[in-house]
Amino acid sequence: METYLENVKTKTGKTPDDFRVLAEAKGLTKHGEIVTWLKEEFDLGHGHANAVAHVILHADDPKESDDQGIAKHFAGIKSVWREPYDALLEKLKEFGDDVRVAPTKTYLSLLRNDKKFGIVQVSAKRLDIGIKLAGTAAKRRFEQAGAWNAMVTHRVKIDNPEELDAEVLTWLRQAYDKAE
Repeated sequence: METYLENVKTKTGKTPDDFRVLAEAKGLTKHGEIVTWLKEEFDLGHGHANAVAHVILHADDPKESDDQGIAKHFAGIKSVWREPYDALLEKLKEFGDDVRVAPTKTYLSLLRNDKKFGIVQVSAKRLDIGIKLAGTAAKRRFEQAGAWNAMVTHRVKIDNPEELDAEVLTWLRQAYDKAE
């Protein structure tokens, strides 16, 4: 998050506090409207606008640890996916010691240092894995992410833990390698 905010400051010369004051002056109070405003008026990409909007709206919220944020994704009926996710994460960490997970409200970001190479979204029925591989054609179960999530280019739906196979790891490894 700090890297995102530093990049925004470099591009715009503004801090999150500056944006908060401007958003309040415009009467912007909803996440989506703040993101749209930041993209249109400051030419920010979706990820940067989303990060700034989050800080504007949640700066005073108590901070939770990454572990607490991750655990929320596996609460209740979604707990059946915790073990397969942990196994996947162990394999991803074999890519390098720079792999980490950053929880958001709706998904888990897979990062190489601070660059996103994938995401995991947990539901009761499946894991959706988003993979950032621009210029790679969709094939078989690796479909275009489309409107599902603009932060990634591809999506694979995992309905069974056995589907977290070598092919998924190969795609994630390629995305990791591109995230240098």
